[in-house]
Amino acid sequence: MSNTSLPTQPIVDNFVAPVCKDFVTILYQDDDILLINKPSGLLSLSGKNPLNWDSVHYRLVHGQDGMSPAFPQAKLPHRLDFGTSGIMLVSLNAQSSKHLNKQFQARTIQKRYVAMLDGWATDEQGQINAAIAKDEQYFPRVNICHVMGKSAISEYRVIKRLEDPRRTLVQYTPLTGRTHQLRIHSLFIGHPILGCDLYNNAHSQQMADRLQLHASDLVFEHPTNGESTHGKCPCPF
Repeated sequence: MSNTSLPTQPIVDNFVAPVCKDFVTILYQDDDILLINKPSGLLSLSGKNPLNWDSVHYRLVHGQDGMSPAFPQAKLPHRLDFGTSGIMLVSLNAQSSKHLNKQFQARTIQKRYVAMLDGWATDEQGQINAAIAKDEQYFPRVNICHVMGKSAISEYRVIKRLEDPRRTLVQYTPLTGRTHQLRIHSLFIGHPILGCDLYNNAHSQQMADRLQLHASDLVFEHPTNGESTHGKCPCPF
C-alpha cells in the first residue's frame, strides 16, 4: 500500500449535492451524438438518494429551460466525477450508443485532461504507473495498492509552473480508466490537485473553490461515418 494518509473517520455515503446553477452547454450536435461541456459541481448520473436527482443525464433527457432542448434517448457512454468539468460524449440513439460503448470498453478513445497541482512537479513530463484498489472501509476513496490493485497508468506533461503559491498546470493523458485515477495519482507523486476533497495534503483543498480538473479533449471514431473526431473544450482555470 502507499503511504498516503487515510482520514481518521470513515466517509459515510450520505452526500447531497448542492444546487448547480451552471448549465450543461452543447459544443457539437448531429443526429447521433452530442459533445457537451459539463460544469463542475454536477453529477453525471442522478444518484440513489432522491435528493440527488439533478444530473447531466437528467438535464439532457428533460431539457434545460431556455438553454437546450430535451434529448429523450440520450445515453452517457462515460462519466466525469462530480467536481470535474469538461467535455463529455453523448449518444442520441441505440446504434450510436452501442458503437461508442465498444470504443470506451476497448480503450480506443483518447482522453486528455488539464489539472492544477500543488507545488512544482520535478519533471517536465512523465508516466505514473501505480495500481489502484477500492477502499472498502473509506468509500468512495480508492488506494494505491500494487498487490491487490488494478493496473493504472497516467501520462503527464507540464504546461506551465506558477508562483505565489507554487502550482503546476499539467496535461494528463490517462491510459487506463480507473475510478479517481488522476486524483490519486497526483497525490501519489506528492502534488495533489487543488480543491480535491478526497486526495489532498494539509492545504491543497483550501487553495481552490472547486476541483481543478478539467476534461479538455476527446478523440474518437464517429459512430456513423467512421471518421476520426477530435472534440475540444477550453479549460476554465
